[in-house]
Amino acid sequence: MKQKAILSLIIFLLPLITFCQGGNVQDASIPKDAPVDVTMTDFKGNILAREIVIFRSHLNGREYQGLTDTTGKFSTRLPAGDKYEIFILGFKDSTSYIILDIPATQGKAYYKNPFKVDIQFLPAKSFILEDCNFETGKADLEEDAYKVIDELVAYLNRKEDERIELGGHTDNVGTAKSNLTLSEARANTVRNYLLSKGIDPNRVVAKGYGLTVPIASNKTDEGKAQNRRTEVKILD
Repeated sequence: MKQKAILSLIIFLLPLITFCQGGNVQDASIPKDAPVDVTMTDFKGNILAREIVIFRSHLNGREYQGLTDTTGKFSTRLPAGDKYEIFILGFKDSTSYIILDIPATQGKAYYKNPFKVDIQFLPAKSFILEDCNFETGKADLEEDAYKVIDELVAYLNRKEDERIELGGHTDNVGTAKSNLTLSEARANTVRNYLLSKGIDPNRVVAKGYGLTVPIASNKTDEGKAQNRRTEVKILD
């Protein structure tokens, strides 16, 4: 089954509002946005690098995004007088978690110190490549499958230090041996495509499981369709 990312807590600290001093200060020189510092860790306090956080404006839908660095942090600036829905971007998963409210300032007031956004986050350790379908009984990809695999390429380019296992799975039609062979061939088809797009071969392992790890009953066509899948596992 598809594993969901888990978010525990986000804490926002309201920064100090400062006023520009002096009669010669021009309104154009007064910042109309606010600094925002983001820190992301897992539940054990380990830093999470190369995670994309998106802030979506309630006023106009505009999106601002940042990428955590090797310390699990990044800084950005967001226009004041708006509320921002926060998303943590995963593989085909950008679930909204919470709202950041940055009140408007008045006159010569501006935000000197940053809003602190501390995120504890547990990324999903596995996910299924939905619509990654093959021709019946073969290891040849259907045309529509390339779209989702291209999304996996983009994901791996962003998460450049991440290693994955591609697991091939089948239903119970045919012998256990033939299904194991087919599942291995299908997993390697996906791997070879990733490599053709420039992904380092050391980052991708292909493994066939055949019919040994069903996630639904093979007594129905729907269940069999769920069991025929390519599953991605994040390797430590």
